[in-house]
Amino acid sequence: MDLQTAEWRKSSRSGSNGGCVEVAFVPGIVAVRDTKNRSGGTLAFPESSWHHLLHISSGSVSSSG
Repeated sequence: MDLQTAEWRKSSRSGSNGGCVEVAFVPGIVAVRDTKNRSGGTLAFPESSWHHLLHISSGSVSSSG
């Protein structure tokens, strides 16, 4: 997975305390990284898993299903 040219976006939920994350959408994958340590590693999720995580965090579905 090449993220060199990915367009990273800071989360709109990030506060002013420096605890921010960025996401990049590449075909089929959503990548997440810490803005304080951009070279420290990236988590990559299949798009479908990312969308399921967002539904869980919004309370629209349970984590078990």
